[in-house]
Amino acid sequence: MSLNNVKIGPYTVGNDQKITIIAGPCAMESRDHALEMATVLKEIAEQFKIGMIYKSSYDKANRTSVASERGIGRDEALPIFAEIGEATGLPTLTDVHSVEDCAPVGEAVDVLQIPALLCRQTDLLIAAGNTGKALNIKKGQFLAPWDMANVVTKVESTGNKNIMLCERGASFGYNTLVSDMRSLPIMAKTGYPIIYDATHSVQQPGGEGSTSGGDRKLAPVLARAAVAVGVAGVFMETHQDPDSAPSDGPNMIYLNQLATVIETLLEIDEVSKQYPVNFS
Repeated sequence: MSLNNVKIGPYTVGNDQKITIIAGPCAMESRDHALEMATVLKEIAEQFKIGMIYKSSYDKANRTSVASERGIGRDEALPIFAEIGEATGLPTLTDVHSVEDCAPVGEAVDVLQIPALLCRQTDLLIAAGNTGKALNIKKGQFLAPWDMANVVTKVESTGNKNIMLCERGASFGYNTLVSDMRSLPIMAKTGYPIIYDATHSVQQPGGEGSTSGGDRKLAPVLARAAVAVGVAGVFMETHQDPDSAPSDGPNMIYLNQLATVIETLLEIDEVSKQYPVNFS
């Protein structure tokens, strides 16, 4: 099986490479907050000599309730992403929800993310692929891992092979997700980098009635398991005060704990990469 590693800024993301971390607050709150978070993440990246991609969402378009905060919006957020890249050197990632978003967002960030609930939307995948930018495509909670091969084919039809596939849990009854670690080597058969989303995998969608719940204490546990199996990167949302965050607070890892989590994952990753799973 040939590996289709993806170049993002100065980093090479691949299943045979040292793990890359995708981290940041769930929703972009303000310019100052985003730059503060990105600065800390840059320091962590330098401390461990790892690839670090800053992520945040400008629009949480699939909130449980119409009353929930959605974010600062695309027009305000895109210059902030550009400033983060210039100020810290970190590549940036954000999600797109419509065909119309793809071109302008692709001019401002390094990675377009396809939300799990939209991963089969052909027009969105084609528009994102046509930007030529790297894509992080989240596997739908309703989708089997082998079905992601069809998603890959849609993007490849544009000529874009800068593709990452992301596991974020599968629906397991009501308001509950479960992580099936078999999905990681199954999706890796595509040759593309596999990302494990540790914080959304512990989400309880709609679990608190008008908002989603979750259990952030379990996110590092599942991240350890995924890294032990073997992945290209780990996605972890983080915040200095998750309980006051406007979105996904119950899932997010405290920013002051993130370095410790990453340190452990890197030790596991070193062993895992010495003994890769052969699943061709």
